[in-house]
Amino acid sequence: MPTTYPLSVLDLAPIVQGSTPADSFKNTIQLAQQADQAAFTRYWLAEHHGMVGIASAATSVLIAHVGHHTRRIRIGAGGIMLPNHSPLVIAEQFGTLAALFPDRVDLGLGRAPGSDQRTAQALRRNLQSDPNEFPHDVLELLDYMSDHPQQPVPAVPGKGSNVPVWILGSSLFGAQLAAMLGLPYAFASHFAPAQMMDAIAVYRQHFKPSHYLQKPYVMLGFNVFAAETNEKAHYLASSWQQSFVSLRQGKPIQLPPPVANYIERAGALGQAVMDHALSCAAIGDLPAIIEQTQAFIDKTGADELMVTCNMYDQRARLHSYALLAEAQKHLRHAPSALDFA
Repeated sequence: MPTTYPLSVLDLAPIVQGSTPADSFKNTIQLAQQADQAAFTRYWLAEHHGMVGIASAATSVLIAHVGHHTRRIRIGAGGIMLPNHSPLVIAEQFGTLAALFPDRVDLGLGRAPGSDQRTAQALRRNLQSDPNEFPHDVLELLDYMSDHPQQPVPAVPGKGSNVPVWILGSSLFGAQLAAMLGLPYAFASHFAPAQMMDAIAVYRQHFKPSHYLQKPYVMLGFNVFAAETNEKAHYLASSWQQSFVSLRQGKPIQLPPPVANYIERAGALGQAVMDHALSCAAIGDLPAIIEQTQAFIDKTGADELMVTCNMYDQRARLHSYALLAEAQKHLRHAPSALDFA
């Protein structure tokens, strides 16, 4: 068990109001280099399509860009929405990444399409999905990247890359699949925490050791907004809050500037949405971040946290992660995961 509690970064490459994707990518590299120099474990980017405020649609391309500008930190996808792609294509893409950045690449796989029906049609995706298709595609992808694949077409690059695969999810389905295959599991609690505790319990109780992983490993999404004072941290977090509420109302937007007292002004629906999301968030100064983050670790027994922080001001965002790196020195693992089964 590492002496430092493992924290990682989830970057959605947010596009703030008045900026461009090019600006977003510059911000991504700044944050990735800072995380690389600190003690963060991974830097993951997420696949989204047709979202005006998210620039990470070409996820594999952006992962390569991050890889070329960092030295140590693991890079990867949190995640690739596998229903949008053929397993062969993903095996080739991540086989290429593994060849470029040996022993640094992770592949998180999600079952959700990450888009609406119109976007799915533009992606040429079959909308008549079979619930058994995702597990089949995961197994096919694992085989493509194995040392002795049984597929009729080789993945070149890809074969023999053995890129570590994670199952991502926000429901019990992903937990069951990760447990059955003996793979690490990442739960999207940073935006969909409703089934978090149940999913963790299902995964741990039904986990089957495999040649990929001998015991269960749980990573949870977590929002952190840190600043010099509690008041400033809550103010800066309001950009994320505005964006999140708008998304839940079916109106995705670019990340807006912060506003004072947003929660109080958000109305009943906005407050209900944020009460849900704030159960997996730490907001405040350094002591508050340490206390809230440790409480979340103790509650869940998470083996690792994947932290996201969508702030309008890039300097404030970098400072938030710098404070989190300081907080990391004070965080500890919860008791044995068996206590949480």
